This record gives sequence, structure tokens and C-alpha cells, in this order.
Amino acid sequence: MQTKTQLLAVLERVVPGEARALIDLVALPACGHEPCRGTVSRAELTLALALALFAQLVDAAPEATRYVERVRARGESITFDHGAVRTVLADQCGALPPGEVAITRILLPLGYTLAGTYPLPRLKMTGRAYIHADDPHGIPQFFLSELHANQFSAEFHTTVNALLGASLDPLTKQNLAALDALQRDESLPLATAQELLPQLLRCFARQHPLPSVAQYDALAAASAEMAWISTEGQTFNHATDRVSDVESLAASLRAEGYTIKDAVEVSANGTVRQTALRAACVKRALPQEQNVRTLELPGSFFEFISRAAIPGGSLPADMDMRFDSGNATGIFKMTAI
Repeated sequence: MQTKTQLLAVLERVVPGEARALIDLVALPACGHEPCRGTVSRAELTLALALALFAQLVDAAPEATRYVERVRARGESITFDHGAVRTVLADQCGALPPGEVAITRILLPLGYTLAGTYPLPRLKMTGRAYIHADDPHGIPQFFLSELHANQFSAEFHTTVNALLGASLDPLTKQNLAALDALQRDESLPLATAQELLPQLLRCFARQHPLPSVAQYDALAAASAEMAWISTEGQTFNHATDRVSDVESLAASLRAEGYTIKDAVEVSANGTVRQTALRAACVKRALPQEQNVRTLELPGSFFEFISRAAIPGGSLPADMDMRFDSGNATGIFKMTAI
């Protein structure tokens, strides 16, 4: 009989029917194997949140589901490298903090630190990578992108403000107090962690109303990324499996009929290679005058990455955990309209 781990005790709160299978699927860092006890470390809570977000994305993206089934059938595992979230820096964000702070207020107490900033000028965005202080290689990173609404036209910015100005905040004062305690103590009582996790998970969703068709069209004309955010919000944009040879895997998946990106993105220094499956198609009913109009739009997707050693280093200790602005810009096209 397997000993119940701390990770399982927390994860069961949000994915009760999937927790054990999820833990068996993903290659876990050391913190994922700790036995159940009275307190939950920030690393354990982080891992539970990351796995729950992973499960949500896989459930929402049919090709991600198909890939996970492929991995299981082969008796292999997934190395969860990173997940991505999009945010908007605008004048009006309702009850949410503006820009990436809506997410970093969660990540920083969980033990994440800023590891790199990646300008994305063609998209009028900035990407930032957050890596976990307790286990940079083993705990998934977060890649947060922030769209700068004020770099677009005044009309565009007005539309963004009107849409995001109605945003709600899923976190209560009690949740924020728990995050403060987590940042101070680097752990929480088990019961508190179990209560907090579902609330953290709700932060990775759309917090504002759906746009009208007119709003959506106006945003899409200027920014495919803002159009995506208008319907999907802070939903997990993609999750990534770290593999040994992304080119070989891409060729195999293409031969098996997966709708994978045509080319592999390669970082300027050659150490980071990325590709992805096409985004899932989602249906969104947008208001239009006195009616609604249902549109088929891009949702989230699944990505693959290979990381070589930093030039002059050796694996695994010197694995290049950085990102690349060019790669990121190319990957963003997966959710183009």
C-alpha cells in the first residue's frame, strides 16, 4: 500500500478523481514524495497548484489529452517544464491588480523569483520568467506575459479599460492573509493549504465578462493576443513537456496526425528549442446587440521544449532554464485567430 504523500493530500482537494493518476504521470521533484503531515511547504503547495493547472489544460485541449494518453500507453512520464499565463497592464482592471501583479501576488509567496525579462516588442508585450527558489529544475516555471495597453491606440486602450474594468477578484481577505503567512513562514497548516488551493486555482481564469462582438473585433484587429485574453483571461495559456529531443518528437507526432507547429523555434544561443500543438478550438457566446453570437476561437495549447546545457556547462546541473524572446514570439502564434 502506497504511503499518502503531502502532495496527494492537497491535490485531492481540487482533482479528487485524478490526483493519483496525475501524480503517476508527471515526473515529480523530491518535494512531491514527502509523507503526509500537519504542515504543507510552499514547494508542495506550488506543485499541487501546477499539477491542477496542468490537469485543467489537458482536459480542455483534445490534442493535449491525446498526447497524455500516448505517454501513458508507452509507460513514460511528463516532465512539466513550465506553464504560461497572459495578463494586461491597463488603467482599469476592476478589482484585480493591473498586469502581472494579478499573478505574482500568488507566485511570490509560493516561493517564485524573477529569473529573466524578455521584451516582446512586436506584440507590445513583456514576458517574465519566474523560477522556484526551492527547486529551479524540478518545480515548473511560470512564464508571465504582460500586454501594454497604452502602447496601442487610445480607442484600443478605452476598449480594454471598459472590458477589464469589470474584473472580479477571486481572492478573499482570508486568502490574502494566508498568502502573507505563507510568504513569512514558507509553509501553512495542512487545513489552510487545502482551503487556499481551490481559491488559487480560480485565479487562473477569466475574471471579466465576455466581450461583445464589437469589442472583440476591435481588439482582434490590433492584437490577436488581446483578443485571446478578452475571452480566456488568465486561463493557463499552455503547459510544456520537457523532452530530450524536440525535433524528433515533433516529427513523430506529425507522422501520427497531430496538428503540430510547422517549425521548431530555436533560441539565439541554440540551447532552447520549442514547438507546440495547435490551440484547442473553443466556442464562446459573445453578446451582439439584443442577441448572442457564438464564435469558434483559439483556446489553450500544449507545448514541448528541449533544454541543452548553457555553453561551456554540462547536463543536468547546467541545464539552460532560460527562455528566448524570439522563441516566445513564435510560440504566441499558436493562438492566432
